[in-house]
Amino acid sequence: MADPLLSAQRSEYLDGQQRRHVAAERGRALWRGEWPTWLLIAVIHGGWWTTLAHWERLGIVAATVLMIWWCAWYMSLQHELIHGHPTSTPWLNRLFGYLPLAVWYPWRLYRESHLRHHNDFHLTLPALDTESFYVTPQAWEGMNRPLRALYWFNKTFWGRMLVGPALSIGGTWLEVVRQPLRGNWRDTPMWLGHFAMLGALLGTVDMAFGVTPWYFLLAIAYPAQSLTMIRSYYEHRPAAQHKERIVLNESCPVLRLLFLNNNLHLVHHDLPSLPWYLLPRVYAARRADYRQRSGGFHLPGYGTLVRRHGFSAIDAPVHPHLATGERA
Repeated sequence: MADPLLSAQRSEYLDGQQRRHVAAERGRALWRGEWPTWLLIAVIHGGWWTTLAHWERLGIVAATVLMIWWCAWYMSLQHELIHGHPTSTPWLNRLFGYLPLAVWYPWRLYRESHLRHHNDFHLTLPALDTESFYVTPQAWEGMNRPLRALYWFNKTFWGRMLVGPALSIGGTWLEVVRQPLRGNWRDTPMWLGHFAMLGALLGTVDMAFGVTPWYFLLAIAYPAQSLTMIRSYYEHRPAAQHKERIVLNESCPVLRLLFLNNNLHLVHHDLPSLPWYLLPRVYAARRADYRQRSGGFHLPGYGTLVRRHGFSAIDAPVHPHLATGERA
């Protein structure tokens, strides 16, 4: 005869296993449905417009700070959309990131340049990596002293936040003028569409909410770009092994949320199609392996960079593997 107590315990054990199995399946279904990204889309778009709608009630300081956050967060969302989230349909993902809520770059330009950046063998090389902050020796030789000083300042943490956006935006927009002069009109329709949408957006913000275009550009959109530069300041470094060029930054929860865990950058480069909310789980499961593969390119947070390189250049503007002769 079976022991009733053992039978009861076995039944309870099986019930527990079944409950855990059901919970696991439910969790997988939620992850597969990408509900965190859908929620993120609703929060960012809703927060952006709601803050403007309550601009006077919030007060200019609080409303401006919130708008800087929404614009910077929107750029992180665009990054997720580019990598195929939350759906497998590109045009649908594009729909949620196409508006120039963060102002500076057209969707197509960001998408094409960022996907080219994911060739790890080209990382940091200024002629090949579309997101490199290094310059070639030839470009350096062609710079005057004030511009060289600006590039050196850009290699400090606070310099990156203050002048980094201007260098990035200025360089990109300069190409908008140069390309047609060279007979290349390929991107002209893209930019015309972007500026048309941007004009309509800034006009709406001005007329409906009383936020002038100049204030939006200089007090909201530019600082938002600066905020995103925190992540990219020391995201990549020159190294012989391409995986050792990609940082693992165990940032604070607030910045992890703002950057959608892209601070765990080596994990993202390894698994670019992995959604943002699963990056910490993969990193935690293989932390020692990832830190070894990064060649020690690991930071405990962005505060380390502020303390060590607030006004001290982290390295030279000229790529060290390309540099020859005197740099300054």
